[in-house]
Amino acid sequence: MEPSALKRTPLEHRHLALGARMTAFAGWWMPVQYQGILAEHLATRTRAGLFDLCHMGQVLVTGADALPFLQWVTPNDVAALAPGQAHYSMLLYPHGGVVDDILVYRLPAGLAFLDADHAPPGERYLVVVNAANTEQDVVWLQERRAERSDLADVTVRDISASIGMLAVQGPRAVAILQRLTPADLATVPSFSAVATTVADVPVLAARTGYTGEDGFELYCPIEQVGVLWDAVLAAGEPDGLVPVGLGARDTLRLEACLPLYGNELSPEITPLEAGLGWVVKFHKGDFIGRSALLAQKEQGIPRKLVGFRLVERGGVPRSHCPVVADGREIGMVTSGTTSPTLRQQIGLALIAREYAGVGRSFAVVIRGTPVAAEQVKTPFYKRSTA
Repeated sequence: MEPSALKRTPLEHRHLALGARMTAFAGWWMPVQYQGILAEHLATRTRAGLFDLCHMGQVLVTGADALPFLQWVTPNDVAALAPGQAHYSMLLYPHGGVVDDILVYRLPAGLAFLDADHAPPGERYLVVVNAANTEQDVVWLQERRAERSDLADVTVRDISASIGMLAVQGPRAVAILQRLTPADLATVPSFSAVATTVADVPVLAARTGYTGEDGFELYCPIEQVGVLWDAVLAAGEPDGLVPVGLGARDTLRLEACLPLYGNELSPEITPLEAGLGWVVKFHKGDFIGRSALLAQKEQGIPRKLVGFRLVERGGVPRSHCPVVADGREIGMVTSGTTSPTLRQQIGLALIAREYAGVGRSFAVVIRGTPVAAEQVKTPFYKRSTA
């Protein structure tokens, strides 16, 4: 797609002014790096990084029947969420493959910009979806809504165009944001959110993220996201906060073993194969994909997602590189990179289950040459909570 045909976030001119190298991603024109992937990665691990996430999609699900609807279209237990809480979940096909991986927020009161206050507290949910899948997810949800005529009071609405989204991640993220908000951010638990202001901009401040670091994701009116970006960047300058592009976002999430849709998850990969069985709550009752996943669990899950490191030189493992052992192909790499933190070639691979096991060996075929690898424990990186 030509750059002129790509969608732009309201922050494009700010990215260019900061010297960003831009790239096409998921139908958007996005910054891939500013000062370099390695520098941005290490800044986020040791100080803080600021991310433009305005390309992500948001769907508002409201009404008295919003809960039973979401219980049916997602595998996690939405009933366990109190107002202000969030969890990771998925949209599944009936055969158990993944439509998309998502975050579901049960919204607290006080979020007029989300147009959510018309519904009583506890009956409004924000579903955050991947940029590349937004349009298909909205259609998928609306089609499922049409199938459930028994659920009279459910509204599914795409509000992506009206919502700006930033992330502030890293060990200094909370201290930086605290200078800009009256909310006591230190008391907000992980996977919880509060309605507040940051730099006088109304936000949903959610202690969630995609880097393995502590921090917040901020949802705000799209027309005010530039003010929010400028304020956070200025407030974080003394702490060494830097803008971070898509390149470091990917290396950060891979070190933390956070799945990427299209790599670790797809219509052909089930959450059980991807090691995300904790998302699937069979006990809660029926949901789309339940029967297929239950059958897969009972019959034996055929593949397993494993972490590995290369133990000899031979290049960087990339998605779709074949994995071989005992003279045959046993799977493929789903993600791979040079870890800026570990300074090793690491990756995730989906392989035949009988070959999985920490310490066991296989080879990754890189540009036609098998390169020895060893399976290792995951995640590759986990932040200290001390």
